[in-house]
Amino acid sequence: MTAREGAADRRPDGPNHGIEPHRSGLEVLPTTDALMHAAAELWVAAAATAIAASGRFTVALSGGATPQRLYRLLASDPYASGVDWSRVHAFWGDERCVAPDDPASNYRMAREALLAHVSIPAENIHRIRGEDEPAAAAAAYERQLRASFTTVDGPPRLSPGARFDLVLLGLGEDGHTASLFPGTATLREPARWVRAVHPAAVATARVSLTHSVAVATARVSLTSTVINAAAEVAFLVSGRAKAAILRRVLDGPYQPDALPAQRIAPQPGRLRWLVDADAAADLEFHGEDHERDFS
Repeated sequence: MTAREGAADRRPDGPNHGIEPHRSGLEVLPTTDALMHAAAELWVAAAATAIAASGRFTVALSGGATPQRLYRLLASDPYASGVDWSRVHAFWGDERCVAPDDPASNYRMAREALLAHVSIPAENIHRIRGEDEPAAAAAAYERQLRASFTTVDGPPRLSPGARFDLVLLGLGEDGHTASLFPGTATLREPARWVRAVHPAAVATARVSLTHSVAVATARVSLTSTVINAAAEVAFLVSGRAKAAILRRVLDGPYQPDALPAQRIAPQPGRLRWLVDADAAADLEFHGEDHERDFS
């Protein structure tokens, strides 16, 4: 059994209360390039499993430089030819409230890096309408998700085809993920699947937090309610700049309001942390083997 396979099977038995948080899904890759290949392999395997179970593969895409590298890799062989793109349904974990052709658009980045280069039907691309008023865009996206997952109301169902098969996430230097920012009300959303996130709310939360980023534009984000219902959630973290926050999230006390990434604990789904050696530089391992076996 490889380190990756072993890590995948050592899932928490219940909610994360700060006791060895997330470590069970940790895989440290020696380089960023190795991280990209591991993530691409995860995508191909998740797609095959989902398509066999429900006839389609639903994935929530992330923005950012690290996912962009993954998308470019997925658009090339052998990975591109290993996926039945006609059965892939692409959604987004969050979006800035900008036009779809804006350079800051997560949709635009994914389209240019991946979607324009594979045979995914246009009707299978479910973007967030960032050009619309934020609250309206959030409500419309929730309706779209509920229609796609045939869940009229209530929380996501956990059966194949009724939840995300894979959610890709990044990790901000303040501990945010998707557009779930420290100290904001969106973190405690009990029912809605999608919320608008306004700069003023993030700015207000920053007053009492020392490591929160500024947000220039409104955003629309999935909530932890729908993310934690996914069959599989994968954080992709690379670079020395993420080392300190990765250690706080994985090894620090459970502070989900200050460190929103700690809220992500899919049950009964599978959580993965795919990180490169630079991002893992501040972690302490005490003899655990979290490196992938490339032999």
